[in-house]
Amino acid sequence: MATKVEQRTYEEAVQWLRDHGFDLIEAPGTEGRFFLKKYNCSAAIQKDGDDGVKIFAYPGYLIGGEISKLINRGYQQVLKTSKTEIAATAEHLKSLQCFTEELKEALALPSLYNESLGTVSEAYQYDRIVDRDKPATQRPKRPWERTRPAASSKKRRT
Repeated sequence: MATKVEQRTYEEAVQWLRDHGFDLIEAPGTEGRFFLKKYNCSAAIQKDGDDGVKIFAYPGYLIGGEISKLINRGYQQVLKTSKTEIAATAEHLKSLQCFTEELKEALALPSLYNESLGTVSEAYQYDRIVDRDKPATQRPKRPWERTRPAASSKKRRT
């Protein structure tokens, strides 16, 4: 049976985060947006509408002061930033999962069963086919997709 979750206001969510040990840094030049930090993980929230709250930057592990993106390559999960890419360890994943679960609780978001079992990646690349994750218009043409040159004008035997 489904239960209704009571939504938190922006101010209530910010207070909950402060009370539970999150470091809140107000984003420079914007009002109503905070960067959150705990367990060496980070995310950003912002005010949504009159009194709501939403996630602005998806949670990620901090690497060199930048929020990384978790990518599942099938054989290995990696943490990727604009400058580097490192293999995700069990400690990284545990920190990221704890951070994400606490953030969901703070924002009164549902905690889904499959997400509660372990860390969920932002991108999944199970195969090693290059550029498959790009939109179809940005992928290079495969050999079978290229047009064939016109047939030569050789005479046929009859």
